[in-house]
Amino acid sequence: MSGLADLTREELIELINAQHQEIEALKGEVEMLRSILTGGGSGSSAAPFVKPNRQQRREAERKARKKRSQSFARKRDVPTETVEHAVDICPDCGRKLSGGWVHSRRQVVEIPETPIRVIEHLVIARRCGVCGKRVIPKLELSSQVVGKSRFGAKLMSLIADMATNCRIAHRTIQQMLKSLYGLEISLGEISEVLHRVAQSGKQAYNDLLWEIRGSPVVNADETGWREDGVNGYIWSFSTPEVRYLLRDKSRSSRLVTETLGDEFSGVLVSDFYGAYNAYGGVKQRCWVHLLRDLKKLVEKHPKDESVAKWAGEVKLIYDLARDISGGQYSQIELCLWRQHFETRLLKLALPYRDAKKAPQRVLAKRIETFLGELFSFVDHEAVPSDNNAAERAVRPAVILRKMSGGSRSPKGSDTRMTLLSLFGTWKLQAKNPLAACASMLTARP
Repeated sequence: MSGLADLTREELIELINAQHQEIEALKGEVEMLRSILTGGGSGSSAAPFVKPNRQQRREAERKARKKRSQSFARKRDVPTETVEHAVDICPDCGRKLSGGWVHSRRQVVEIPETPIRVIEHLVIARRCGVCGKRVIPKLELSSQVVGKSRFGAKLMSLIADMATNCRIAHRTIQQMLKSLYGLEISLGEISEVLHRVAQSGKQAYNDLLWEIRGSPVVNADETGWREDGVNGYIWSFSTPEVRYLLRDKSRSSRLVTETLGDEFSGVLVSDFYGAYNAYGGVKQRCWVHLLRDLKKLVEKHPKDESVAKWAGEVKLIYDLARDISGGQYSQIELCLWRQHFETRLLKLALPYRDAKKAPQRVLAKRIETFLGELFSFVDHEAVPSDNNAAERAVRPAVILRKMSGGSRSPKGSDTRMTLLSLFGTWKLQAKNPLAACASMLTARP
């Protein structure tokens, strides 16, 4: 309306008349709606307002609901066999019926009752009638079995998958094979099958280590694992497509340097454990661990408002850094943002670093110590701000540890780590574990 001063008197009168007519029309609409809602008022012929019942409301909601782009109902499976059900004779008049159409259908998914196949290979020797030479065929079964094992590659893969992926106890595996296939197998044979599978996959297991060393980002973590009642540790090094686990009695930095070697030059993501300090390259410390400790600090001092305020300011810096890392910035801008966040976080930590009675003192010193390793995710692509991937990598081993208590020998530990690494990697790569394991067992060296 800034141009009203430029209008003439006649134009202003015309504008006022138009607005007056619009106001009168709106008043009429308001009165009509009011009479409908109040039941028509005095002398009104409008229908009284009736509250819709439950069925009417549901129908209105169904009409107003936005249509989905696709249906989320369970899709029908492709049938492997079809059974037709039809009436051959009319129950009323007794006439013979034929033809017809599909009135309805129902699918039933069932497992086959399949006994095991015991294949006996007979080697037939023959003698030549001319030269008298005895001819014996060479038995080549490398595409079916491993070495001189009496179990086929598919059965060995199934046992390894149940023990590793499904985390089923050996005695339960024994009972399941007997119930499903009628197979009698001892607990010792199950252990020997696992050792054979791990031995056959040793080369693939070693190849995983080289993939770890050539990756731009590696997540690392460790957890406990007992061997013959003696405490030890599982070390996990993983990427989005590879998992590599090994067991050692030590928790020192030696395992970090020996595993990563001189070939690794990427970013190491870990928690704040001091063993990872041995790696001299770029590191990213887990913010989830830091935020968890901040939460415990606030819960421990619920009446101290300064603690809650300080923890909130630290988390705010982290949230801003995450927003920046996902934005469209150049590499130089990201480096400047990282320096900005480090400076802000250091200003929060310095006042409490030397304050002996301050509750924030321990975390403030941690922030100062690892300041250069907290915001690597800002200016390094594909680097996460947390170490959740490593936590997920060791979870299957933790569950196995709770079930079995560990292993009884170094051979058992080595078998467990090899199988956990291979099956974990196949799962990350969305491969069928049974098919991948069988292919590995029957592959030519």
